[in-house]
Amino acid sequence: MDLEEREELKREILNEMELQENQIESLKKSVKPVAPDNAIGRLTRMEAIGSKAISEASLNSSRIKLAKLGIALEKIDDPGFGVCIRCSSPIPKGRILLLPESVVCVPCAEAK
Repeated sequence: MDLEEREELKREILNEMELQENQIESLKKSVKPVAPDNAIGRLTRMEAIGSKAISEASLNSSRIKLAKLGIALEKIDDPGFGVCIRCSSPIPKGRILLLPESVVCVPCAEAK
């Protein structure tokens, strides 16, 4: 991965981090507790609790991805970053953005 590709990937990682931060802020609003004194009915309350649980899972997932993107951003200048540790092939940018912790290319991951 040459310098220009690293700079482009840095920009893409920073953009993805910004998207994750925005999603986290949005999800924080939807994970507030469902008040028991709110007269919304039993089924509606259960739906609200279910929706809250889904939002909490999404929030945790976004936080984890944000942390992994941060780690990838810190390691991007390392010489071995973006290179498969098994076959030394380049790891595609899309894979790095989806799975920032990836250290193997897709064929090597599938062979695992």
